[in-house]
Amino acid sequence: MIRANAMIDPPKTRESKPPGRTIAIGDIHGCRTALDALLAAIQPRPNDTIVTIGDYIDRGPDSRGVIETLLALRKQCRLVPLLGNHEQMLFSARSSHDMFDRWLKYGGTATLASYCGDDLHAMPMEHGWFLDSCRLYFETDTHFFIHANYDQNLPLGEQNEDTALCLSLNEHVPGPHLSGKTAIVGHTAQLEGEILDLGHLVCIDTNCYGGGCLTAINVGTGQLWQTREPVGLCVG
Repeated sequence: MIRANAMIDPPKTRESKPPGRTIAIGDIHGCRTALDALLAAIQPRPNDTIVTIGDYIDRGPDSRGVIETLLALRKQCRLVPLLGNHEQMLFSARSSHDMFDRWLKYGGTATLASYCGDDLHAMPMEHGWFLDSCRLYFETDTHFFIHANYDQNLPLGEQNEDTALCLSLNEHVPGPHLSGKTAIVGHTAQLEGEILDLGHLVCIDTNCYGGGCLTAINVGTGQLWQTREPVGLCVG
C-alpha cells in the first residue's frame, strides 16, 4: 500500500540510441594521417558498421600505422575489413622469393619501410592476423561490398577471386548484380578525387596515396567524408 503523502518517482524514459550507420571506407594504401582525420570526422559509434574496402598497405608512408588504427577501431564499432589485391600480394610474398620481389615493385617497399625492416618478419603477429582475417565480400539487405569487381550473374559466395580483387573497372564495368543490391567497390582509382556513382555500383577509391582523397560513404544516406594525405578535410 502506498501512503497518501509518499512521493512517486516518475517512470524513467529509456534513452533511444541513434540507429547504426553502415559506412564504407575506400583504399587507404598506407595513408594513416588521412585515415585518422577521416575517423575523427566520422566519429564512429558502437552500433556503427564500418566496412573497409581493402588495400590498407603499400605505396603510402605508414602501412604499419594504418593497421594499428584499424585494430583500435575494432574496439569502437563493428569493423568489417575486406581483402584487397595488395594484401593478397603480401600473402603470396610469404611463400615465394619471386612473389616477394614482385610485391616490392607494387608498393611493398613502402610497407617494409614503415616496419623498419627488410622482410615480413618485421611485421608483428597481430598485424598479420588482422590481414588474415579479411574477407572477400560483405553484404547487407541493400548493399554488398567487394574490393574491385564482380560477376553480375554469380552469387556473391561464388565470385572468382581474381575478379573480386584485381579486375579494374577500366577493363570491365559489370551490370547490376543478380541480387539487386548496390555494389560498393574500390581498386580503380578515380583520379579526379570524386566517387564514381553508376547507380547500381559506386566506386570509392579516390586515389588517396596519389594526391587525391580518402573517401568514406554512409551507404544509407549518401553522406560523404573525404580527407587528404597530409591531413586536410577537402570535401564535406
